[in-house]
Amino acid sequence: MKRVQEQLILQDLQKKMVFLVGPRQAGKTWLAKHIGTQGSFSMVTYLNVDNIDHRRVIQRIEWPQQTDLLILDELHKLKGWKNFLKGVYDTKPEQLHILVTGSARLNTFRQTGDSMAGRFFVHRLLPFSLAELRGTPYANDIDALIQRGGFPEPLLAQTDEEAQRWRKQYTDGLIREDVLDFERVNDIQTMQIIFDLLRRSVGSSVSYSSIARDVQASPATVKRYIDILEALYIIFRVTPYSKNIARSILKEPKIYFYDTGLVEGDNGARFENMVALSLLKYVCGKTDYTGKLHALHYLRTKQGQEVDFCIVRNGEPQLFLETKWKEKNLSRSLHYFHKKYGVPSIQLVKELAQERSVGGIDIRNATSYLSGLEY
Repeated sequence: MKRVQEQLILQDLQKKMVFLVGPRQAGKTWLAKHIGTQGSFSMVTYLNVDNIDHRRVIQRIEWPQQTDLLILDELHKLKGWKNFLKGVYDTKPEQLHILVTGSARLNTFRQTGDSMAGRFFVHRLLPFSLAELRGTPYANDIDALIQRGGFPEPLLAQTDEEAQRWRKQYTDGLIREDVLDFERVNDIQTMQIIFDLLRRSVGSSVSYSSIARDVQASPATVKRYIDILEALYIIFRVTPYSKNIARSILKEPKIYFYDTGLVEGDNGARFENMVALSLLKYVCGKTDYTGKLHALHYLRTKQGQEVDFCIVRNGEPQLFLETKWKEKNLSRSLHYFHKKYGVPSIQLVKELAQERSVGGIDIRNATSYLSGLEY
């Protein structure tokens, strides 16, 4: 199925290098190769660092001189890849376009102010959302996204059993291969326990100290292991919104999974995770393609009033959003925040008989709303 970034990546390749980053098995390699067939490229060269022969070609810079699209897959596994790539880009022939795919580590260019600045665009490829599935046989199939998640292989599997077999292999690979390949972990069993605890905690604020007591490790170790899971696009954090960003970071985050199918909980927890991922994909797209900084937070007061999500643009809240599985009365907390701040608010319901507006707050059907959530 066509990915929404396809044309945007083709456009950006005419200007700079493109980094295509995102979760493992989200479709980065497929999309990169597909882009090679869609543009006006006369010679596409695909090289994967995991292949010994390919690695040798990369290290010796021996790809064909006529190449006009060079795809470097898993380049971050090459020692000194940053300086290598900078040298290749700065000395490349005019016709050469470069597309690099890999894990979240490629995104560190943004934070480090590396000398690569100004030479690349970043595109984040996240799992399918309802908005991206429009026009496909899976359009409006919110139940499939809730139960199977948005990764291509389980979503498109012929049976639930095939999807479950994929997830078993995927989960094993995350801990035993990806984590250990990314960074040294002294206690892989503790990492596995933390991973399992997080799967059961979706939708709730997470205390590092509480988890530390459960696994008999220090809070610093727990935070480090969670940082690794986030860096590998396995989980993402949603922090409370605050005008004081530093203060917000210190508050307990909520943690969600890029693979909704990993969530262990009731229907409400999986639904909330699916909505969180859809909103994250929306704010990432807005940030990447409009240049305006968007972020996803949640709302919470010291008195315990809480709303699931808050979309923020350039530091200012744009939308408050509460999720509900079945049609219920209007959330008191959502009403409180809407009345206090006057920000547009939506109560998003999975099973809703009739959309309506109550006290200036829209009660929307989740399928119709998320299907139209484009950037």
